[in-house]
Amino acid sequence: MSALTNTTLPLTEATVTVRVIKSFEYRTEKSLVLHKLDLQKTTVGELKNIAKQAVQSVPGWKAYRNVDLDTLKLYTKAHGAKERLYGSMTSNLIINLDHDDWVLDDENKTLAEVGLENETEVSLFNREAYEKYRLNPEVSWLHSEASACVFDHVS
Repeated sequence: MSALTNTTLPLTEATVTVRVIKSFEYRTEKSLVLHKLDLQKTTVGELKNIAKQAVQSVPGWKAYRNVDLDTLKLYTKAHGAKERLYGSMTSNLIINLDHDDWVLDDENKTLAEVGLENETEVSLFNREAYEKYRLNPEVSWLHSEASACVFDHVS
């Protein structure tokens, strides 16, 4: 049996996908794929800054530049962890609404300390918009958008 992809790379060269959410109601998100991230040295705060810097400087992110991206939350891990992570909220495709303990509040902890591994996905979003959406998680189908951007991060 071959090794699972979340264990094939060392924690010092992981790939992490940051799902940057512009709008919960319209399901507007764009994925930023970060390669060669050192999960043992990179902190939650540094990951947030790397993603915010990419949004501000990489072409294709103009529509996301006016969002105050202030919160990271674990979304899923590779190979079956999705079911354990989601629990009862699997029908919400933009973000998992339960498990507030998956919000990565301690900006000084390393990504390895908070449980990230190769091929983990996290969501980056505005906390105030998230709290508002949690009260009434309705989706507008007038417009929804999803796309991806790959960004090689070398520490």
